[in-house]
Amino acid sequence: MIKVNCLNPISNLGLDKFDENYEITEDFAKADVALVRSAAMHEMDLPDSLIAVARAGAGVNNIPLEKCAQKGIVVFNTPGANANGVKELVICGMLLASRDIIGGNQWVADNKTDENINKTMEKAKKNFAGNELKGKKLGVIGLGAIGRLVANIGVSLGMEVYGTDPYLSVEGALSIKRTVQIVKTREEIFKECDFISVHTPLVDDTREMINKDSMAMMKDGVVILNFARDLLVCDDDMKEALASGKVKKYVTDFPNAKTANMDGVIATPHLGASTEESEDNCAIMAVEQIMDFVENGNIVNSVNYPAATLGVCDKVSRVTVCHKNIPNMLGQLTSTVAAEGVNVADMVDKSKGDFAYAIMDLDHPATEALVEKLNAVEGVIKVRVIK
Repeated sequence: MIKVNCLNPISNLGLDKFDENYEITEDFAKADVALVRSAAMHEMDLPDSLIAVARAGAGVNNIPLEKCAQKGIVVFNTPGANANGVKELVICGMLLASRDIIGGNQWVADNKTDENINKTMEKAKKNFAGNELKGKKLGVIGLGAIGRLVANIGVSLGMEVYGTDPYLSVEGALSIKRTVQIVKTREEIFKECDFISVHTPLVDDTREMINKDSMAMMKDGVVILNFARDLLVCDDDMKEALASGKVKKYVTDFPNAKTANMDGVIATPHLGASTEESEDNCAIMAVEQIMDFVENGNIVNSVNYPAATLGVCDKVSRVTVCHKNIPNMLGQLTSTVAAEGVNVADMVDKSKGDFAYAIMDLDHPATEALVEKLNAVEGVIKVRVIK
């Protein structure tokens, strides 16, 4: 019986996919796998029984990836499952920044007791005039699952769309509308666009990439949208840019003590993926990935181990090995198996950074003696018999 612990509420549409071989437990210390959304795991003691963590969402800043990798715990996320929900909120953010909808709505609330509001509003509405999106230049930095959708909907809205992503895959490029202009650097977007929407992970290269220097390249009155990560933007520099009018509006889904008190900020309380559909999609995808890993040893969408799959095992047995990415590991693994008189019928071994993962399909049963000898190989982190 595989014990599953949910560190946050997870949609039943996902949990219902677990069959009778899985049991939901409230005790994280006894869990084989864990499902998480926003719960902070960095200070948690990870039980020896834990083999996988699935984040029902894309961001994994709340999970200690290195610590998990060192213990042979594979961490999954669900890229793209919440993309449409975030895309729709980005479009909402652009509209809120272009048309003073919030100010107009507040005026109605302030004047709701005016019996002649239908007349007085005709004089007041000039205070809330805005601009249309059509014909404006939209720059999308990061063309992953969300960024591509934002770029495509920008085209549909009649905007001139620019996009950049140094890691854009062929598959990703093919899903982007032909009229989206792909540029090599984000500096080109900084200089050209009226709206700039960031959709990148938080890494050294992107941390506070929206700062005093980058905003100096931008048009006066630019609108910046951040529905990706809070620390992509330097708050102190943004405050100055808003005060000077360099930035017309900063729309963010990550309010903090600074931005929540800035004039010119439109902030939502991390609502990007907070739709029933997104939560359902993320839960379903997370559970399906966990089940494929548990039952077949396959890894899809891991953030700390490489993608590796051999489908469903049709051989006598299957063994998986989490190991360090060091020289001669593959040779040592196959030699250890051969020394036990066992034939490797099929195998895949992939690496990602300092860690690697092997799946071996064998023509003979995986004995306890074989598992013990594999575990004894220097650099091996965790051995698991799937079948």
